[in-house]
Amino acid sequence: MPIGIIVNCLAVVVGGLIGSSASNLLSEPVKMNLNMLFGLASMGMGISSIVLMQNMPAVILSLILGTLLGLGFHLGEAITRGAAKMQKLFHAEGGSSDQLVTVIVLFCASGTGIYGAIVSGMNGDHSILIAKSILDFFTAMIFACTLKKTVSLIALPQLIIMMILFILAGYIMPLTTPAMINDFKACGGFIMIATGFRILQLKMFPTPDMIPAMILVMPLSFLWVSYILPLLS
Repeated sequence: MPIGIIVNCLAVVVGGLIGSSASNLLSEPVKMNLNMLFGLASMGMGISSIVLMQNMPAVILSLILGTLLGLGFHLGEAITRGAAKMQKLFHAEGGSSDQLVTVIVLFCASGTGIYGAIVSGMNGDHSILIAKSILDFFTAMIFACTLKKTVSLIALPQLIIMMILFILAGYIMPLTTPAMINDFKACGGFIMIATGFRILQLKMFPTPDMIPAMILVMPLSFLWVSYILPLLS
């Protein structure tokens, strides 16, 4: 049973509902400082994942090729349009589609969440997703102060993505190696850092367009170790 996925999605729903209801109780300085804290937390999680990297060329190449694919297929624009529709569904007046895109990437495309869903489906270990749920709950609550109930709706694509990975976990994990998993986490770490920059509004990295890198990194890591490194040694 996907307990970790259910807990994580519920954390987003409940956090979003509480934040949208209690938005008037928090002052703007409090919201701003908490927002900076979550941006810092996202970057910290990203750094902790990047240090696991074992094949830097494969990870960097996956980020470059994945981002080019995302830009070529206008993935970021599609997600932005979807975010705008989500706002209209709840008639949300606060915030912007760009803010909502940042939160969607944070909840749905983090390396921790994707890896946690795979591990949960493979061996029933829900601890990764439950730990992620704590951060997601408070993050959803803070962003909902601006984006209102739209934040809660993000739990739907999050549930779909994680359930697909949960079901496919039995096919994915046997094909991986520890090095591939670490490179996968590292790739997600780079995206988490880019997301942190967006939350802090320091640099608007094209994080939605970077998502295909998560699909490319493990095959590229395998090819690097199996075929390219032997040629170089």
